[in-house]
Amino acid sequence: MLPVFDPNDYEAGLKLLEDLTNNACQIQQKVLEEILTTNLHTEYLKSFLDGDSGKENFKNKVPVVNYEDIKPCIERIANGEPSSIISAKPITELLTSSGTSGGQPKLMPSTAEELERKTFFYNILVPVMNKYVDGLDQGKAMYLLFIKPEISTPSGLMARPVLTSYYKSNNFRNRAFNRYNVYTSPDETILCSDSKQSMYCQLLCGLAQREEVLRVGAVFASALLRAIKFLEEYLKELCSNIRTGSVSDWITDPGCRNAVLSILSKPNSELADLIEDECSGKSWEGIIKKLWPRTKYIEVIVTGSMAQYIPTLEFYSGGLPLVSTMYGSSECYLGINFKPLCNPSDVSYTLLPNMAYFEFLPVDNNHEEAVHNVQCNGVRVPDQNGKEKAEVVDLVDVKLGHYYELIVTTFTGLYRYRVGDILMVTGFCNNAPQFRFVHRRNVVLSIDTDKTNEEDLLKAVTRAKSLLEPLGFLLTEYTSFADTDSIPGHYVLFWELKMRGTNDLPELDPIIMERCCSVVEESLDSVYRRCRKKDKSIGPLEIRVVTHGTFDALMDFCVSQGSSVNQYKTPRCIKSEEAFEILDSRVVGRFSSNKTPFWEPFRIET
Repeated sequence: MLPVFDPNDYEAGLKLLEDLTNNACQIQQKVLEEILTTNLHTEYLKSFLDGDSGKENFKNKVPVVNYEDIKPCIERIANGEPSSIISAKPITELLTSSGTSGGQPKLMPSTAEELERKTFFYNILVPVMNKYVDGLDQGKAMYLLFIKPEISTPSGLMARPVLTSYYKSNNFRNRAFNRYNVYTSPDETILCSDSKQSMYCQLLCGLAQREEVLRVGAVFASALLRAIKFLEEYLKELCSNIRTGSVSDWITDPGCRNAVLSILSKPNSELADLIEDECSGKSWEGIIKKLWPRTKYIEVIVTGSMAQYIPTLEFYSGGLPLVSTMYGSSECYLGINFKPLCNPSDVSYTLLPNMAYFEFLPVDNNHEEAVHNVQCNGVRVPDQNGKEKAEVVDLVDVKLGHYYELIVTTFTGLYRYRVGDILMVTGFCNNAPQFRFVHRRNVVLSIDTDKTNEEDLLKAVTRAKSLLEPLGFLLTEYTSFADTDSIPGHYVLFWELKMRGTNDLPELDPIIMERCCSVVEESLDSVYRRCRKKDKSIGPLEIRVVTHGTFDALMDFCVSQGSSVNQYKTPRCIKSEEAFEILDSRVVGRFSSNKTPFWEPFRIET
């Protein structure tokens, strides 16, 4: 199912994408046929299919599942039982998801073949960027990439984040030369297990090669912003290393030291002075463009919860485009942004039909699973109350403007698995639909009957922070907490603020901050506002402003608990007591809404 092509051949890559999107339906049928034929006799499928690998039998008999449904199978494999429980091909590792089950990372099965599929996916990204940006073979990419130490399961299989898996694989370490994908970071710095040494060395290499850098990026927007903060903290030391052609003594990883020294090669006082001069202004606005003047764009994921970083990235970027190229998960890699230079708010991903078999569970405009009360063809998933939910549809049968939850059947042993991502259909590329990532399912705040999802919270915060922006304030991070210790309970938002161009905490006007609280409440949905105004089952929303660096401390805590540096995203709702204490112990200002939001009963328009 994996076409062979030369990633250096721009035209061949675009033709391949044209073929994939034109023949989406046929390719999806072949993908499902291959998966079922190969895995028909696994313990899992055998229990449903009775030897019949037909599509209709599959859809009628194999259930749509959550992680909790398949967790026992995966744990059996992790504990030493054979891969044939779910996969005919040997499972070679388990990938830890950023999602959790019972407080622990979810484990996704993977095979050696899947690494080939990921390599194909990365290679096919190249011609898409070349279509829109010229000259990418005339320099290097300063991508800040990191690994996380793996954990050995009782079976001997390693459990690790998906990006760690790829970076440590032979597919990455022994990759063929691609003139469009040359990194400033030596592999030794990427593969360094000490994240601080890795960050320092990668930034040092990027600064030393500043005239060759054409692209700057990281996996998530938050990681790039963390790198900028790191650069601020270690600027003098980095410049000293460049000036002397040496590496600081605390860089003890031998691979890192040798790789960086080979790039520094000799003292360069002129470059060190230039970097210090560029960073000496009162503001770091546009600093990325100043330090790496040939940069054509910034590549980071800015969809979903990462969208809240867009203003801060734009502040540092100097007007450079923010590019989100791909959509992937621990379950499998999924789609590509065919218009990478679009506005971040317009990013859509085209799912590649040869990566997995895709199905979609319709959800309504409130992102709840739709319910059909009439008989229709296809498979319906009964909910816990016995009601029939909407028909699960195939990739090519989704409808423009509709919302769906993604379901995947992979080559690695997941069958009709609910990924948990809510997507909206925005268009079509030939016969392949394009999707906007909306949010993760069930990432909500709830006190009573209210359910506030990640997207709605982002919209409310975005409206509220617009009151602060004319004053020169920048909201750099936020999260939320459902405070049920008070009666009634209420929403708490933790905000980290700074003055534009500095890290100084602004002087907060209580009247304006109380107005921010009210704007958030007015922006939330009707159920929340009803609970506040009529039912009085929710108390006034509260904003707690925290000191600079608080969210760095939260990230450090999450990483210490097993989160991947590469995959870390600030949780938009915290529930652990430890995380709450990190935030609440750094509060410097508390403000509450001083009026109830407007609400009126729902009316059906005729």
